[in-house]
Amino acid sequence: MGMPITVEVVGKNADNSTLALAFDYFRYVDEKFSTYKDTSEITQINKGVLKEEDYSEDMKEIFKLSELTKKETNNYFDIRTPENSFDPSGLVKGWAIHNAALIFKRRGIKNFCIEAGGDIETFGINSEGKPWTVGIRNPFKNEELVKILQIKDKGIATSGTYIRGQHIYNPNNKREKLEDVASLTVVGPDIYEADRFATAAFAMGKEGIMFIEKLPGFEGYMIDRNGIATMTNGFEQYIR
Repeated sequence: MGMPITVEVVGKNADNSTLALAFDYFRYVDEKFSTYKDTSEITQINKGVLKEEDYSEDMKEIFKLSELTKKETNNYFDIRTPENSFDPSGLVKGWAIHNAALIFKRRGIKNFCIEAGGDIETFGINSEGKPWTVGIRNPFKNEELVKILQIKDKGIATSGTYIRGQHIYNPNNKREKLEDVASLTVVGPDIYEADRFATAAFAMGKEGIMFIEKLPGFEGYMIDRNGIATMTNGFEQYIR
C-alpha cells in the first residue's frame, strides 16, 4: 500500500524463514486490500465484480470489524468513502501488523517491534534490555520529535493530515475539513486497537482526545492546529 515496513527482532529465536513468513503475509494483505491495485479484492468489490456472498473470509472479517468499530465510535469510523466506495485502510493496516505479530509469537519470538507507515506493535524488550523507544513527530516540522516514549507489549498509532493531506474524513459530516487537529497519537493494547480508534478519534476533531480518555486501556496525545498539546491522564507513564 505504498508504505515502508520495518521489523526488528531481538534474541536467538528469529530466523529468516519467520521473517519471510511475516513479509509474505504483508504482501498477501496488500494484494487483497490495496485500493491502488486493479487486481485486489477490494477493487473488484468497488467495481461491482464481486458480490458479498463471494467475499473471502478475510474480507468478511474486515467488513465485520469495520461495522463493529463504526458502532463503538458513534459512527466516526466508516470504510465507505465520500465517493461511496469502500476503503478499509484505516483498519486493515493495524489489523495486518497485529496478525504479523501473532506469527512471531506463535514461533516463540519474545522480543520484537513491527512498524508499518508509522503504526507500531511492540513486544518484549529491545536490544538494550529496555522497553522499545518510539518517537512522536512534530506535525509542523517532521524532522523533530516532540515526545519520546517507551512502549512494551503495546501498539501505538498516529493519525494526522501532515504527511498525506486530507485523507481522513468525518463520516457524520463528509464535507467538513478536519483542520483543528494536526496529529493524534494513541497507545493501546495492540496496534489493531490503537489504529482503528486513532482514526476515529481524529475524525472527531478536538473531542477525539476526550473519547480516548474514556476508553479503558488506552492513552492519547493530541497536537492541535496551533501546536498546543493535550494528553490523557495516563499518557505520561510512557514518556521517557
